[in-house]
Amino acid sequence: MPARLLAGLTAAVLTTAALVGASTAQAAGTHRPARSAAAATTAAAVPRHAVTGYWQNFDNGATVQKLKDVDGAYDIIAVSFAEAAGQPGAVTFRLDPAVGYGSTDEFKADIKAKQAAGTSVILSVGGERGAVSVSDAASARNFTDSVSGLMDTYGFDGVDIDLENGLHATYMTQALKALHDRHGDVVVTMAPQTIDMQSPQNEYFKTALGIKGFLTAVNMQYYNSGSMNGCDGKVYAQGTVDFLTALACIQLEGGLDPSQVGIGVPASARAAGGGYVAPSVVNAALDCLTRGSNCGSFKPSRTYPGLRGAMTWSTNWDAANGNAFATQVGAHVHGLP
Repeated sequence: MPARLLAGLTAAVLTTAALVGASTAQAAGTHRPARSAAAATTAAAVPRHAVTGYWQNFDNGATVQKLKDVDGAYDIIAVSFAEAAGQPGAVTFRLDPAVGYGSTDEFKADIKAKQAAGTSVILSVGGERGAVSVSDAASARNFTDSVSGLMDTYGFDGVDIDLENGLHATYMTQALKALHDRHGDVVVTMAPQTIDMQSPQNEYFKTALGIKGFLTAVNMQYYNSGSMNGCDGKVYAQGTVDFLTALACIQLEGGLDPSQVGIGVPASARAAGGGYVAPSVVNAALDCLTRGSNCGSFKPSRTYPGLRGAMTWSTNWDAANGNAFATQVGAHVHGLP
């Protein structure tokens, strides 16, 4: 997921491409029941079909928001980003003064308010400039300890893995399983780049399969990738409904449960270097995958009505674009079968 570049563009470079990554909850199709005061924050609170948005803990030209300003259509808010700390694998999080919080307590209060409204608030690790490396048993322990500590300190519901400079499946799986052992209700999402999910043999894909028992969603970044192979072996260009459906099919047929697959797209053309699609295209892809309708040239051999939903980078860029993603895609996701 892009970090502090002006256009939100990820700078991870492969041989062919640089890859990245006005509704309310009461709007039609987006209402979610509030949690009771006594209810624990649990992964079960994530609805069957969910909308995920990344919240920027920095100012890069998008609308600056506090968490309380994020549109109510978002079911999961990924706070971006936790960054590398002193020990290998460990992460830390600090509020950027640019977002306007007067105190940490104010930020924590916003987290609690969102949770009370039915939204899960998780901490995203990495980003375009992230340098977190979990590559051995010691760094895996450091990762688990630090993420667990930040969950306890801030009240986060879980963690998002957005490491764009390499990932070691064995040790990241180990770290996340240990985190789940400590927080059985942890919400875990991932935001791999398209190249990372082309095959179940890729490290990101292996990690997702390794934690399939408690993984919430993989919201792959369907942008800043150029053309990619679909599950039928054909090459599809980004920025099309076929790109979204044919690449999602790889994950759906590669071992993930439909409830663990989401479509990740930029909230506006300014939010990424390429691959932006209008909300109507996202909705068509969701229909194609869940109902078999509104497909392009690619039509999956079966439907996946349990598909988790959609993700966007970012809630800030969405706000700058009139909350078009939250309004249009949000209502559509919540209306899926």
